[in-house]
Parts: sequence; structure tokens; C-alpha cells
Amino acid sequence: MKQALIVVDMLNDFITGALKCDRGVAIVPQMTQLVDGARKAGIPVIFTNDAHVEGVDHELTHWGVHAMAGTHGAEVIPELKVGNRDYVVTKRRFSAFFHTDLDLLLRELGVDTLIVAGLQTHICVQHTIADAYYLGYNVIVPKDATDCFTQEIYDYTIKYLADIYGAQISDVDTLIKSWKS
Repeated sequence: MKQALIVVDMLNDFITGALKCDRGVAIVPQMTQLVDGARKAGIPVIFTNDAHVEGVDHELTHWGVHAMAGTHGAEVIPELKVGNRDYVVTKRRFSAFFHTDLDLLLRELGVDTLIVAGLQTHICVQHTIADAYYLGYNVIVPKDATDCFTQEIYDYTIKYLADIYGAQISDVDTLIKSWKS
């Protein structure tokens, strides 16, 4: 089993900006621990980031202007500091796979299992996991390193990811311990 950590939309606009999510702010410590643990274990860290094009991207008509390509809002939060051995895949839709080179990168890295964490559990995380499932990847979701706008939506989505896509639900501490053994 070869794993990669997929960090979904841990961007300034989702933590402090246009689409700020207070529950997203609360997972920053766990995300930092998860990213640091993956790096120490030699697990590839791949940031998948919204990078929208003004006046073009359909998603903006529903969610408003956010995470515009080349802006501060579309940058990974400073707490996670993209490292020189990390990868960044920009996306213009919910799924990190849709019209990106994520699948190619994962195949070249020999990855078969994805740890998917970040924001929003019921939108970009869910759609990324759906495509990962369709492409044949195993998926692990650290429940304390993903969240969304409400507890009700979060609980429903975590159950859905496990029931529909067979995602293994774990937590950051358990994952990091498994990497050390």
C-alpha cells in the first residue's frame, strides 16, 4: 500500500477570507499535525487548491468570488507552508481530479491509497473522493482533519463517504501512529 495525502482547499479564502468557515479554522491544528506527520513519514503531500478564473468559472455564479487564481485568497494557509517536496494541483471545479493532472501524478508516484482531508467535507472533499473511488483508489478520511459549515452536514457526509465509497474513517493520531510502525 502506497499512500499520498491530499489536502483539499486549505486556502486563505476558506479560513480567513471570502468563504470563511469557522469550523475550518478549528481543524488547522490537526491539519498541521497531519501534514507534518506525512512529510516525516515520506508520504507525498499534494495540495489541491481552487484557482478560479474571473468571469469564466461556472462555480463562481453559485458560490461568489473566491480563491481567484494568483490572489492571496487562493494560497495555502501559512500554517501549512507548502514545502519544496510537496506538490500543488490547481483546480477549477469541486473534484481535484476533474480536468487536472492529479491522477497522472498519483500513478507516477505509485500511489494506490489516498488520505483525503480539508474543506468542505460535503463539496470538494466528497467530489474528490467520488472520483478517487471511480479511478480505483482506496480512500482514508481523517475525520478530525476535515470539516464543513455545519455538524449535521459533516456527520451525514462522513457516513456517506464510508457507506458509498468504502472510505475508511480514521483520525490524525491513528494515521501518524500507523506511519511509525
